[in-house]
Amino acid sequence: VDYLNTRERLYIVDGFGGWDEDYRVPVRVITSRAYHALFMQNMLVPPTQQELANFETGKVKPFVIFNAGVFPCNRQTEGMTSSASVAVSFKRREMVILGTQYAGEMKKGVFTIMNYLMPLMPERNLPPADRALPLHASANIGPDNDVSIFFGLSGTGKTTLSADPKRELIGDDEHVWHAKGVFNIEGGCYAKTIGMTREQEPEIYDAIRFGSVLENVVFDEATHKVDYDDVSITENTRVAYPLKFIPNARIPAKVEHHPKQIILLTCDAFGVLPPISKLTKDQVMYHFISGYTAKVAGTEEGVKEPEATFSACFGAPFLVWHPFVYAEMLAAKLDKYGASAYLVNTGWVGGPYGSGKRCSLKYTRQLIDAIHDGTLANLPDSEWEEMPVFGLLMPKNAIKDVPREILRPEDAWKQSGKSAEEFKKTAAMLAGLFQKNFKDFADKCSP
Repeated sequence: VDYLNTRERLYIVDGFGGWDEDYRVPVRVITSRAYHALFMQNMLVPPTQQELANFETGKVKPFVIFNAGVFPCNRQTEGMTSSASVAVSFKRREMVILGTQYAGEMKKGVFTIMNYLMPLMPERNLPPADRALPLHASANIGPDNDVSIFFGLSGTGKTTLSADPKRELIGDDEHVWHAKGVFNIEGGCYAKTIGMTREQEPEIYDAIRFGSVLENVVFDEATHKVDYDDVSITENTRVAYPLKFIPNARIPAKVEHHPKQIILLTCDAFGVLPPISKLTKDQVMYHFISGYTAKVAGTEEGVKEPEATFSACFGAPFLVWHPFVYAEMLAAKLDKYGASAYLVNTGWVGGPYGSGKRCSLKYTRQLIDAIHDGTLANLPDSEWEEMPVFGLLMPKNAIKDVPREILRPEDAWKQSGKSAEEFKKTAAMLAGLFQKNFKDFADKCSP
């Protein structure tokens, strides 16, 4: 606060975490940088003029984010291990950011707050199915009001795959599933721009205009043209833009419909998991608690090539309660409302990183289409085959234009000139990583 008081100019942004009036949390951001203010103006749900006028006198006290990220914290302070610090007090309803100017800290700070408050709403003594479940997931809705939830960590395709011209976007990263339906926590989207082209991602590309915030990109100072392939600063190049910049966004970003499709996204760096597999209810819970993906270059500092990682509930750093609390709520909601569930691997096929190749976005989009248009739901049981070791059900034959050998990992490895033994060895290694990770949660889970 002393640092902020020495600034000639401060920027204040008021907004909400959450589009549903019964659940939203008022948030005030105080920062010394205009860039941070514009970023959060895009990412928070915008208040009306009347709500703005009564922002401090509403029934709920605003949560205040003091962003003094330009000022490093004192490393000599007990418990400090670096010059960067993000501290939250739920009692005082305050967050203090020091020593980091990464705008995403504010966005994820709001998500952490929602992860604490939502499971207590509307009342903490209600059964799990009737309380509000925060999700690190994107969401969209089809013409028949079928809602899809896309769980996944950064780099797995949440933003890209939820921006579907055939469906309305609810949001790209953070949602709440409550007793009435689903609402977006955010007022905007935060997309990666590395290698972006209009041909591949037209909705996101066209959202990059006046009012959006580009981070870490290199551009020609004469023409102002951005080179999205230039990663000389970092591979974590981003754009933040308000939801209204997406033509088919649902605004207000809330729906009174429960999810019909649950899609767990992973980026498997080992090329073992199928591009798509059908999950049983127990498998949904197992993979939700595991939260497996790979740390992909562009989402983690210092990561130049993918490495396996597990993040409980696809959002471990932002969880406040034990992962079992969120898993129990998800299981209860699946029991109550029912939803088909699939695991979609947007990672490598035909071998691990270095020898295989990343699954084509074109193929992944076709598989998502097959979920939405009923192609997969209409496949008889005889058209699915259980994958050894992992027990995942994968299609026996081609789906739309996606070849059979792409959908079956061992076949993809063989087509790439590798042996079945190499695949089985890698699959056993990955299964071992899953088992080792799950030991931390096994005592809370049924066999």
